[in-house]
Amino acid sequence: EEIHQTGLSEVNRIRNEMNWVKEQLQFEGDLQAFFVHLRESDEFYFNSPEELISAYEKVKRKIDKRVPILFDIEPKADYVVKAVESFRAESAAGASYSAPAPDGSRPGIFYINTHNLKAQPKFLVETLSIHEAAPGHHFQIALQQEIKGVPMFRKFGGYTVFSEGWALYAESLGKELGLFTDPLMWYGRLVDEQLRAMRLVVDTGLHAKNWSREQAITFMINNSSMAESDVVAEVERYIAWPGQAVSYKIGQFKIQELKDYAQKALGERFDVKAFHRQILTDGAVPMAILERKIKAWVASQA
Repeated sequence: EEIHQTGLSEVNRIRNEMNWVKEQLQFEGDLQAFFVHLRESDEFYFNSPEELISAYEKVKRKIDKRVPILFDIEPKADYVVKAVESFRAESAAGASYSAPAPDGSRPGIFYINTHNLKAQPKFLVETLSIHEAAPGHHFQIALQQEIKGVPMFRKFGGYTVFSEGWALYAESLGKELGLFTDPLMWYGRLVDEQLRAMRLVVDTGLHAKNWSREQAITFMINNSSMAESDVVAEVERYIAWPGQAVSYKIGQFKIQELKDYAQKALGERFDVKAFHRQILTDGAVPMAILERKIKAWVASQA
């Protein structure tokens, strides 16, 4: 019930921010009409797979230059942007990350699915790059593989609430990294966050509140500009995989809560680079362990 209500509250908060974007763009019409406009207008989509990949490569260069603003560590391994291979594109996710080879022989891969250009709006480029690549999944997963002196399961295992929580938290750093200056790019950030907020509502709705598949689909269409085909795929995933969908926001909330705790306790001595180092240098851990670690670190700074 707590997760469901938190989700409803977050969905409403994000809708209000989406309304702000609509007003900035001087769109005449309500939020639902704005969603339809974003789904159906060609101006928001790329004309070719090459144009799509090029846009992500450009954002990679932009982010790479700015990462040192908030981080004093980064993986030895780099990553590349690649289109999802044609043989699996039709059934693959819109974007994903593949870890680098541990021996350094292959970089990490940020896969973009070019199969359906209408599923890849321009306004998602910055937020999706942060989430899947740097400083999101690529930073967390590649750094984890590079840790010395830990068992193999620590290098290559994981906890979804940690890894997805980190990637969603990383998106929240975009403005500090000099991104999201365009209202549409900020809208893209809101789209991604709204998806994770709706998951809190829909997953608990389906598995604890007797929601139907159709009820879940309708809720998501009414609260986002997502294509209906994407919504159906998402809802069917939640039906088959209970609990996974809530991990993103729950993990983000915990990391942000620990950051707020550290900032309050340390005051002017709080160093965001040191905080990020503490989060990332032991790999993925259960959130209770992460909380103990951060509180011990804060105590050691006193």
